[in-house]
Amino acid sequence: MKPKRTPLRQSKSTGSENRPEKPVDRNNESPRGRALRRDVPEGQSAPAAPVSRRKPAPNTGGRANRGSIARDGRPLAEAKPERLQKVLAQAGIGSRREMEEWITVGRISVNGVTAQIGQSVVPTDKIKIGGRLVNVRFTTTKTPRVVMYHKPEGEIVSRDDPEGRPSVFNALPRIRGGRWIAVGRLDFNTSGLLLFTTSGELANKLTHPSSELVRDYAVRVLGDLTLKAQQQLLSGIELEDGPASFSSLADAGGEGANHWYRVTLFEGRNREVRRMFEAVGCTVSRLIRVRYGPFNLPPQLKRGRVHELDELEVKALMRELEKMIKPAEMPLESA
Repeated sequence: MKPKRTPLRQSKSTGSENRPEKPVDRNNESPRGRALRRDVPEGQSAPAAPVSRRKPAPNTGGRANRGSIARDGRPLAEAKPERLQKVLAQAGIGSRREMEEWITVGRISVNGVTAQIGQSVVPTDKIKIGGRLVNVRFTTTKTPRVVMYHKPEGEIVSRDDPEGRPSVFNALPRIRGGRWIAVGRLDFNTSGLLLFTTSGELANKLTHPSSELVRDYAVRVLGDLTLKAQQQLLSGIELEDGPASFSSLADAGGEGANHWYRVTLFEGRNREVRRMFEAVGCTVSRLIRVRYGPFNLPPQLKRGRVHELDELEVKALMRELEKMIKPAEMPLESA
């Protein structure tokens, strides 16, 4: 038979006078503790060392709402007001022109009020797109990404298409914390070189009229392009949206329905190359962009494939653009 266990009884004395005193190891005592003990007269206990109480950082409502306050509660350097569309473009949300269109239709608000074209913002402002708060940075040292894409015919340069046609964006590398922005456009039936970047500001610079970046196209023409018609295309013809002209036009060979020309121009209005040939009685049956500014379509880059520039190439490109571009508004472009 097992012995009956007796429950433990609490001691009646709960005072600290009966507790054994813990020995103090003087050898492991901190220098500050020894200094305090030396200054205390014999027979008195040394005062406790002061406890460091760090003031907690204020709750600023998360990253998107922190504005000009750092994580430790200290104010950041005051930033100068900047145009709303420029700030959004720098954040990679879209091109500057695209942001202007969103502002015009009322999709963007600042501090709860619908934004206006030309409005300036500061880091403390709360910017929302479609009612959703966005996190933007006024300055960034991160090098944007740039890719060259060999666009095939039958793809649209848009994310949303009511007809459900294939999009060029489906072929691009996936990215986090931003999105690809097309540098200009190519229409559905045009193939060739198309540039993309993660920086709306860089996209704006690459399409600036003041950048004077040449666009070079290989064109297959149906119809007889006479010398008189060629001279008209070089001297300038009137289109419904204003005069237009090629900077150069050269015969690239071929006969009949397979006659090719090489043309260059310094702008890219909607279907401009096609409309110019139609104005002199010819039809473009094939259109390929082979060059855009300093970028040539690499011979080894097959249709539907992407080539990304390395960081050094992107930095060199940005330095050159800073030298040559003056502030201006970005036009819509579609060859």
